[in-house]
Amino acid sequence: MIRPGEPWGGAAAGPATVTGAGDDADLAALVRDHPGARIGFRPDPRCDLARAVGLSDPGDTSVELPLDVLDLGAAGLAVNLVVSGQAPDRHTAWRRRRPVTVEVGERTLFAGRALGVVIANGQFREGRDLVPRGHPGDGRVEVQVYALPPGQRRALRARLGSGSHLPHPAIVTGTGRQVRVSWRRPAPLEVDGRPRAPQAVLEATVRPDAYRLLV
Repeated sequence: MIRPGEPWGGAAAGPATVTGAGDDADLAALVRDHPGARIGFRPDPRCDLARAVGLSDPGDTSVELPLDVLDLGAAGLAVNLVVSGQAPDRHTAWRRRRPVTVEVGERTLFAGRALGVVIANGQFREGRDLVPRGHPGDGRVEVQVYALPPGQRRALRARLGSGSHLPHPAIVTGTGRQVRVSWRRPAPLEVDGRPRAPQAVLEATVRPDAYRLLV
């Protein structure tokens, strides 16, 4: 886990103990099956975590980065980003806000009506700079609660690519190590870019230094 003032990562202590390829969900599966491994990974164009850490070709890697994961309990692991509710790029004027409570640690970050909640270990979603402060090795999770009224959503979608959608008075942000999202009814769930069964309650806990990625 990176700390203020300390360099992140260092020279690789050896070759990869496990290798793989694909997107964020494929990387999460490797971490699940090989906890603590030194991973050589060839990302495809959908891999947003690779974009955040500068990974392109694992064939020429001399540095290893200690990276965190999000433990979602029964929903598995995420290496990059989770969306509970509607993803921000789908916030059209006709979508209705729904009651939700978001707790970060022992604190209630939000209690009201919202469209969706982003829980991020990384920074990007589908290439968009959704969480500019996201860092996959700092031992913390970034949380965003989107509660925009209909008239503001079109402008929001236009700014997602550059990260200029933040700060915004209708996007509540926080950071911590544990997050609990509670909807009154099951809400759509996306984990590392892939849809999962809707859930009314989602809990996410940061697991620091869960694996090492060769970059």
